[in-house]
Amino acid sequence: MDWDLVISSLGPLWGGALLGTIPLSLASFAVGLVLALLLALARMSSIVPLSLAARFVISVVRGTPMLVQLFVVFFGLPSIGVVLPPWPSAIIALSINVGGYAAEVIRAAILSVPAGQWEAGYTVGMSRVTTLRRIILPQAARVSVPPLSNTFISLIKDTSLAATILVTELFREAQRIAAFSNEFLLIYIEAAAIYWIICLVLSTAQGRIEKRLDRYVAHA
Repeated sequence: MDWDLVISSLGPLWGGALLGTIPLSLASFAVGLVLALLLALARMSSIVPLSLAARFVISVVRGTPMLVQLFVVFFGLPSIGVVLPPWPSAIIALSINVGGYAAEVIRAAILSVPAGQWEAGYTVGMSRVTTLRRIILPQAARVSVPPLSNTFISLIKDTSLAATILVTELFREAQRIAAFSNEFLLIYIEAAAIYWIICLVLSTAQGRIEKRLDRYVAHA
């Protein structure tokens, strides 16, 4: 094993992770959550066309590969005059994907809140929007933390697809170093180890957050 190459590549690989993979994941997840909430509320709406439209969007996102979605945004949109740089393209595609999957998580979490909580809000004079914001969503958030955490961990790994549209992140750096050194197996294993470390840290943090929430619910 070429230890000199392993050591010398640590800096660029971790740089790609800290300056590319993680910011890309955070930005996409944040935008995706907003989109997911809107889709979930639209999916639950009593307005039939709105509900059907949301269901259609969710079905398309969940039923197509993320790589295809990424290519549609980056390579497909220019054919209709919409040209986007790699980073915005990656954020848009990843956010849409997160939104499609997280929408069902949020919808299920909202539905898990007892109907009496809605009635309690109405009883004290709250509107539906205020009841949703102040009573329902905080309770739904606790329920949705574990599956949404898993979605974020999966997103960390899925950002590697952004390398296909030249976004400089961890896997893109690994490709560059491997092509230069001709040590593909070694570098890709090293990149995989970094992904594993990041996901291990996030999984540990997720476990601690869930324990805190369990204690909160137990004493509530």
